[in-house]
Amino acid sequence: MTATLNKPPLSSKLAFSNYAATQRLKALAANPPDLTKPGVLTPERLTKYSTENAGYTILFGTERINDEILTALKELAAESKALEKMKKMQAGEVMNFINGYPSENRTVLHTAMRDFFDNPQTGKAAAEATALERKELDKIKAFMEKNDQTNQFTDMVTIAIGGSDLGPKSVHGALNFYQKPNRRVHFISNVDPDATARVLRDLDLKKTLVSVVSKSGTTMETVANEAFMRAQFTKAGLDPNKHFISITGEGSPLDDPKKYIQSFFSWDFVGGRFSTSAVYGGVLLSFAYGFQTFWEFLKGAHAMDQVALEPNIEKNLPLLLALIGIWNRNFLHHHDLVIVPYSQQLEFFQSHIQQVDMESNGKRIDKNGVAVDFETGPLLWGQTGTVAQHSFYQLLHQGTTIAPLELIGFKKSQYGLDNEENGTSNQEKLLSNLLAQAIALAEGKSSDNPNKVFPGNRPSHIIFGEQLTPYNMGALFAMIEHRVAFQGFIWDINSFDQEGVQLGKVLAVTILSQFEANRKKNSAGKPFPLGETLIKKLKLL
Repeated sequence: MTATLNKPPLSSKLAFSNYAATQRLKALAANPPDLTKPGVLTPERLTKYSTENAGYTILFGTERINDEILTALKELAAESKALEKMKKMQAGEVMNFINGYPSENRTVLHTAMRDFFDNPQTGKAAAEATALERKELDKIKAFMEKNDQTNQFTDMVTIAIGGSDLGPKSVHGALNFYQKPNRRVHFISNVDPDATARVLRDLDLKKTLVSVVSKSGTTMETVANEAFMRAQFTKAGLDPNKHFISITGEGSPLDDPKKYIQSFFSWDFVGGRFSTSAVYGGVLLSFAYGFQTFWEFLKGAHAMDQVALEPNIEKNLPLLLALIGIWNRNFLHHHDLVIVPYSQQLEFFQSHIQQVDMESNGKRIDKNGVAVDFETGPLLWGQTGTVAQHSFYQLLHQGTTIAPLELIGFKKSQYGLDNEENGTSNQEKLLSNLLAQAIALAEGKSSDNPNKVFPGNRPSHIIFGEQLTPYNMGALFAMIEHRVAFQGFIWDINSFDQEGVQLGKVLAVTILSQFEANRKKNSAGKPFPLGETLIKKLKLL
């Protein structure tokens, strides 16, 4: 017997479906520009469809877009009040809600965590959040300066999962050129015991600081991994309470001065996947690279926050990217977005973008609890170039599925160490591949040999910067955050909760009770026939 799904109500009042611009874009999508036709993909087109701001240039002439489509996309942004919603979010109005149903009902103030520079927000909630964060940053700075003087800790293990792991890890990897001497950072997120064992293999526990990250202080994987790590310190004859710090909500189980040298606080108005510019990233990056490097990262993120408020859409980089994504997703009906950074330093960045996008916009109802009749967030995946070219580009060029690409590159390498071979440097070879792929995917290639035919019309755009500095990393980070938020604003969905991660976690606790009962022998686990069936089938007990 098939279970009946509890479906949210359908409505003819869905905002996105009923915008005049939506209807116009549907009509335009019936005959989008053919980039393979002679005379379409020209130097003039590539020059025309480009824009720059805050240190980045976006080249989108290899997207299936023309002036008429751009005009309709601008109208869509205006009808959906996307810019007004961004202003409300940054000012501290409640944006995380579902009308008429129990929800988190919170402000969304990750931008306030970096609002220390020019043109600060004047909204009361935003200003109060910024003041709270400033106190925490002062605590971080003092703590790290003391460690610099004593060199008590040379290694940091950060125990976290989700956004509090992926975001800081991606920035840490991106900025490792700036790493201070005698500093190493290690990451434990997976509850898999091998993840912790692998990190322990390379540690001198006497010189190790452990940062435990959980806003609630009750995240199952983090609690388990902390206990695992504490046991190792005890076995080594060390007092774990002298080696652990916490990043958590004030008053949580991790806010305990008897167990932690120092606790740094975060708040409900900063979601985990938006928390890298808050204390989550601040502690880790300040330890590894120094507080000033983290400050430059915040400065770049704040600069992009200002760009996200730019009324000229063609100068508003995240809004422009959001509109291009909506054109590809809702009107050309492409299900994927492939992220390919042509920078090895960004090897973890696509994982962070994947979580920010898919956890935020993987939603099936609008903000009134009504089931949408259009597609929301894309399937997002990727790999660094040129590695990706020797992995999945075959499908992108000649497969039956069209997957738009977001290509990211920088004029200069970070380390500045390079080699010239056959008349060109490695950096020039890298950038040649980036540019060639965008053109080849769009233009395609005809041939009498069907195996050598490239259909073309495979959309892509390029995000390009001068060099991957802390400032530019902050700007890139915020650009993606705002791209995702803008798409949620236009679709009228709630991009700031994540109910979809809860059901499996609840069932896992029920199954876990079976293992606990088996170990105790004299107690019974919570009844769960489906879980018990799988446990028996796999002979786990």
